[in-house]
Amino acid sequence: MMNLNARQAALKALERCRKDFAWSGAVTDNLIKTSGLDRREAALAARLCLGVLQNDSLCDFYISCYCPTQKKLEPKVRDILRLGIYQLIFTRIPGRAAVNETVALCSASGCERASGLVNAVLRRVSENLESLPEIPGKGTAEHLSIKYSHPKWLAEKIISRYGYDFTEAFFDSNNQVKGFDIQINTLLISVEDYIAKLDEAGVSYRMHPFLPGCVELAGGSVGSLPGFDQGWFYVQDASARAAAFCAGAESGMHVLDACAAPGGKSFAVAIMMGNNGSILSCDIHEKKLSLIKQSAGRLGISIITTACADGRKYNEELEKAFDLVIADVPCSGLGVIGKKPEIRRKKHEDILNLPEIQLDILKNLVRYVKPGGRLVYSTCTVLREENEDVVSAFLDENTEYTLEELLTFNVLKY
Repeated sequence: MMNLNARQAALKALERCRKDFAWSGAVTDNLIKTSGLDRREAALAARLCLGVLQNDSLCDFYISCYCPTQKKLEPKVRDILRLGIYQLIFTRIPGRAAVNETVALCSASGCERASGLVNAVLRRVSENLESLPEIPGKGTAEHLSIKYSHPKWLAEKIISRYGYDFTEAFFDSNNQVKGFDIQINTLLISVEDYIAKLDEAGVSYRMHPFLPGCVELAGGSVGSLPGFDQGWFYVQDASARAAAFCAGAESGMHVLDACAAPGGKSFAVAIMMGNNGSILSCDIHEKKLSLIKQSAGRLGISIITTACADGRKYNEELEKAFDLVIADVPCSGLGVIGKKPEIRRKKHEDILNLPEIQLDILKNLVRYVKPGGRLVYSTCTVLREENEDVVSAFLDENTEYTLEELLTFNVLKY
């Protein structure tokens, strides 16, 4: 076990995200487990890592204002400066402590030669907190891109469709401190009994306003919640759970989850079905299927089978075999930037071919739906070309299908 403090753990997490393009959440959770941090230090490490990733462009802007040699900075030194600037601007950590602890981080991380530079830059930022340099281009996509550390191309796209004020509100929301959601596994424990367990453990929570068994948590470690090993809950964002819930799965159905990894929608549907029926959970990445099997076993779900399959390639054996087909297609993920800040690294050209892939998946999966069955299309993006445009193109070619209104919130209320 490593002996790290919160800032050292956050720096290591940032380094791994930068070098390995790893998901910050997974990296931070692993470092917290292996570095012996107490709950308070673990929370600080997670917040610092996420906060820097959410505000890296803004931090870099201030670095450029106060560091004459900023273009020559080593990546790790830039990470250290970002950590310090984030603490000064976005946290209640006293300025002196933020500066001193960040300078100490230089020595602890093998960058002692940069201590003087880091100290000078952070002191200048600290001294000018009430009069920081203005971000250029006010009223433009460039301004929002720097202020909220989102790609400029995304700012331009959202502004062109929804306007400047909406875009700023959207970006601001993405940069708020996010918690996470869990879904109670009612196959093994009732909602009432699990809530009682949370109360006994002193966990702060809020029930989702309309999704039954969905619990919203401000933060913390998943493994420390009551009943993880017993399978009493699983982690799934409320929006993903809503997509599964609106599929309307019923006991005894035959269901295909065509792009299933990491399995959340399959689990939600299995619980809705009372573990009665069958679910075929497919994914193009075979390694991810073992994780679905493992989690299904922990949750006591026995109706899920897995198969490695490309959702675009036809399988004659599946022709008209399912009452419900779920197409949670690969997408740009731009709707979950708040919880996965690494998505900001995506370039516009990286996502241009996604609508074609998404439509190809739908065109194939429609052949697996029984007459009178249901096909659910789901993404976690906000782009029209990946959502409404794909659905419209599909309906143009499949006139026997009609859009169905989502279940009302009154029906979903707990």
